[in-house]
Amino acid sequence: MHVTQHPVEGPLAVEPADFRRELLRTANWVADYLEAVPDNPVSRPMSTDHRRRLSASPLQDTGRPVAEFLDFVDTDVTPYPGGNGHPAFFAWITTPPAPIGILADLIGCALNASCGYGENALVDMERGAVRALAELAGLPARTGGVLTSGGSMANLLCLAAARTWFLSTRGATDGDAHDQAHARLVCYQSIETHMSVAKAARTMGLPPSRIRNIPVTADLLMDIDALRTAVEADRAAGLLPFCVVSNLGTVGTGAVDPLLEITRLCREHGMWHHGDGAYGGLGAVHPDLAPHYNGVDELDSLTVDPHKTLNVPISCGAALVTNAESLRAAFTAEASYLDGNDDWPWLSEYTLELTRPSGRALALRAVLHQLGKRGVIELFDHYLRHAQLLRELISERPELHLVTAGPWAITCFRYLPEDFAGDIDELTAQVAQRVQDRGEAFLATVRVHGRLTLRASVCGHRTTKADIETLLAEVLHVGRQLVTS
Repeated sequence: MHVTQHPVEGPLAVEPADFRRELLRTANWVADYLEAVPDNPVSRPMSTDHRRRLSASPLQDTGRPVAEFLDFVDTDVTPYPGGNGHPAFFAWITTPPAPIGILADLIGCALNASCGYGENALVDMERGAVRALAELAGLPARTGGVLTSGGSMANLLCLAAARTWFLSTRGATDGDAHDQAHARLVCYQSIETHMSVAKAARTMGLPPSRIRNIPVTADLLMDIDALRTAVEADRAAGLLPFCVVSNLGTVGTGAVDPLLEITRLCREHGMWHHGDGAYGGLGAVHPDLAPHYNGVDELDSLTVDPHKTLNVPISCGAALVTNAESLRAAFTAEASYLDGNDDWPWLSEYTLELTRPSGRALALRAVLHQLGKRGVIELFDHYLRHAQLLRELISERPELHLVTAGPWAITCFRYLPEDFAGDIDELTAQVAQRVQDRGEAFLATVRVHGRLTLRASVCGHRTTKADIETLLAEVLHVGRQLVTS
């Protein structure tokens, strides 16, 4: 490539040679950092003084040299990671970045194109990436949608599409008819549903009183009989049930709701069926998980987070809608400065955002480029295999008690020695906190049927058998310390 030298001027200018040097220095720093992650603590607590300094960060009157910024990051930021880059991180479903995704993110920053408006290759590449996700998820070929910052935004977009579709079927998209119908809309979710669904509903103007929390069965799946009872009671009261949200891999335990039965109920009552698959939305591609996804192809919409099970760098979610025009109807708007093409509509017509980062599409496409369909299955195998190992090791320890297991790679268990007579929930909370503080491993807690449990999620491509063993060794060590003290 022939490069013509242009004058370098202005307050943000960096001499080409200096930029190249800092770029290479940063690349080497990134490689060194990632290589050293397994040997460092999973996380480090920050002092209050350090948090105050970072939070204040007063703006200097005079700018500083570019080279100093990496030094600042190295000393003040990277010693205090979120933990999810470490192979012994088992808390939230927040994964380490795939190396190829890091490269794609950098390229996206350099191109700096918007995937919301205008015509550029990245917009069409996002369309292709969305199509690939829909294929992995088992959705129909007509499915469309957009990439989002994550599951929260994707759930909001899909619920908005559901509302617009429902109101349009009643001729109530504007005026008094809209106001009267909107005041009676009701949405249904199970008590295991991620809180982002309720936040999305509130953002759309649905008060908590019109969000129904349906109980679950003993295996933590939405109770269909209870759902039917709630829908019929609301209809009898003159309300308008418009949407049911199913779980495709709950955050708490990885449970997958009975999709086909819920869809049948939705069709019977003229409702939209949305699936929150931020964690487990791609499970249909794996032969061991596929039996839980019967009926996934009949969903009206689905949320997927590639920055979870695919290890795409944060932030990359997706709102997938089987009739993409329903999504477009919810968000398209006219403006004299926007001149889209009906044959190739701008992606901003399918979402809230006009300016949209290109890094999402590049990073997702890069990871899918490296994996292919077989690689996705192998990656899921990695999670499931290590989760099974964790459960086997738990069963070998009399102090450890398995609470839930599967179908995804989330394991809930408790440390409970035979002669312990104290508060079990308090002991569980203290075990998790002590493990986190020690920095050798990191896990979280969740309530299962009202009881607090330890929750370990395997979702990192770098996790090994040794990391599983470290986690249980830490739980046993701090548990025994707490009980004996």
